[in-house]
Amino acid sequence: MNRGASGMNGCPMPLWPDPGMTASLTPYLLSGVRPAILVIPGGGYGCVCMDSEGEPVARRFNELGYHAFVLNYRVAPHRFPAPQQDAVRAMRTIRRNAEAWGVIRDRVAVCGFSAGAHLAGCLGTIPKSIPDVLNDAVDAENGVPDGMILSYGVLCFEPWSHEGSIRNLLGPDPDPELLKRCSLEKQADGDTVPAFIWHTAADQMVAFRNSVDFAAAMAAHGRPFELHLFPFGRHGMLLGLGTRDVGRWPEAACAFLETQWRYREEGASMLEHYTNEYQCRMELEQNGGDIPR
Repeated sequence: MNRGASGMNGCPMPLWPDPGMTASLTPYLLSGVRPAILVIPGGGYGCVCMDSEGEPVARRFNELGYHAFVLNYRVAPHRFPAPQQDAVRAMRTIRRNAEAWGVIRDRVAVCGFSAGAHLAGCLGTIPKSIPDVLNDAVDAENGVPDGMILSYGVLCFEPWSHEGSIRNLLGPDPDPELLKRCSLEKQADGDTVPAFIWHTAADQMVAFRNSVDFAAAMAAHGRPFELHLFPFGRHGMLLGLGTRDVGRWPEAACAFLETQWRYREEGASMLEHYTNEYQCRMELEQNGGDIPR
């Protein structure tokens, strides 16, 4: 068992020494050395949906072989960049304790929901816009994730997106430049972290255009992404329990992350598997060298 794992699971840890900075990180650790997921619940930057988009999601990633951590972050009346600083601090705290917690340091991804997906996306898109707070040993760690899972996210800060999230994070009359900086499809570039993106076409609160526009921005900059747009499901589909389509997203997301990490290590040699020639050769081998009829 990893040192400190017993008795830690489900117990919130404060992220800041200042008690007025109320953010916390709740670990859900497994035995052994594993990749990890930082889970960021949604709530429109007005609350944090810990009960629905926190522990259940962490437990699901545990089932898939990942350590998981749930972030409880500051919301309104706190404004940008307070929630973003909490998220960066959480990512850095995980890496700071990687040896003790059995975390693979370069396999730490982030998974966010709704406004929490915006917060997760900030880590992989605009990390340089998030100022350090303490400049201590934790702040010396890397706060950028090794992959993003963006679930029905408020990714675009546009009038058609989700007014409540924008107002809660930036205030009632946000500065136009700050509004643009926080609209993640405008900030994607050649360094943006690989992203698994999913949404439902029937989402009645956060338009699926958020996910489509962000995916298009990733494509425009040649960044790896995977986009799933499911036909059914209102806002807040969580783990998609009881469905055969939406319910597959956790496994698909982990496959995406692990493929990206493999590509990072193997490079172009892995891409042979994604060619018609390779697929035909494998099919022939599986059929004993005979062309299937």
